[in-house]
Parts: sequence; structure tokens; C-alpha cells
Amino acid sequence: MLSLRVPLVLASASPRRRALLAHVGLAPDVRPSHADETWPGGDPGPAVEALARIKADAVPVPGALVLAADTVVVLDGDVLGKPATEDEARTMLRRLSGRTHTVYTGIALAHDGRLVTDHRATRVTFADLSDGEIEAYVASGSPMDRAGAYGIQDDAGALFVVRVEGDYPAVVGLPLRAVYEAIRTHFPDLLDPI
Repeated sequence: MLSLRVPLVLASASPRRRALLAHVGLAPDVRPSHADETWPGGDPGPAVEALARIKADAVPVPGALVLAADTVVVLDGDVLGKPATEDEARTMLRRLSGRTHTVYTGIALAHDGRLVTDHRATRVTFADLSDGEIEAYVASGSPMDRAGAYGIQDDAGALFVVRVEGDYPAVVGLPLRAVYEAIRTHFPDLLDPI
């Protein structure tokens, strides 16, 4: 289990990110950033890092290690963020049906003027989805606060996925290995030995 010598602040309201951190023994102070998440354009990897950096910068907590993240789904070069409407969620799910897309999750870690970013790209393949499956999933409300209109860890969303190539926790919303590597490499003085 991970243990830090300073408080950890999660600049996100995501219960999924909080649960992932709890899984490795970390109990962050949750302080959503409310930062502007407008897509900056460009290559998705650096872009999710930039958005994570903006979120971390929006929650300065002296002495604490601030962790922020951003996740997007990319299909055919199009960025699929969180759907704004149920119709948009249906459209996204129809596009993802039977296809492989890439989930990009960027992280930013900040501590007393030091900042580091990283990202992971994971390929996810969906089964062919029926109209009934899409309608039932949209009616559940699950797609509405998730990039690409699905949650790999939730009820029906988990049933849609036939293959994951890469970092499963990154698809959920936080690449735990990348977070650990960033702390170990760039903030070793904040980390208790495992």
C-alpha cells in the first residue's frame, strides 16, 4: 500500500478516481478544480496532460501533493468527451459499437512549485451493441458524466468491452502505475517506502 509523507489532494470530484486511490491505500482530500476543461486541440496525449495541469494549478494547496487527471476517448481522430445530452450519448455509443478506440488519460502532480505531467493511451474494443442495449444504458444515466459515454467499471459499460490493450485503471480514469512512477521519480522525498 502506498503511503505519503504529505497530504494528498485530488483535484477531481470523480468517485472512480477516489476509489482507485483508495485501492492502493491513499485517502485524498477531494477538492474539485472547477477549471475550464475546454479541449485545447492537438495531439491527445499532450492535450490531456495540459488539461490535467490546468486542473492541478487551479487547486494550490501549500505543502500537499496535488493530483489532477483528465480522460478523453478518441475514435477516428475525433475526441469524445462527456456527452452533453442523451442524444449525444447515443451517437457516441453507436460510433463505438464494434470498433476499437483509444482512451487517453493525463495526470499532473504538483507540490510546492514542482509539477510533472504524464499520460497513458489504452486501446479498448467494443462488442457490437444493439439499439436496445444502447437505449437501456442511456436510460440508466451512466453515460452522462463519462468520456465517450461509458464507464468500463460500471454495470452495463463493463459488458460492452471485449478487449483492453494497455492500462485498465487509466480507462477507469487514473493510471495508477503512472501516478506511482511520477511520485517515485519526481517526488521521492514524499513517498514512504513500500
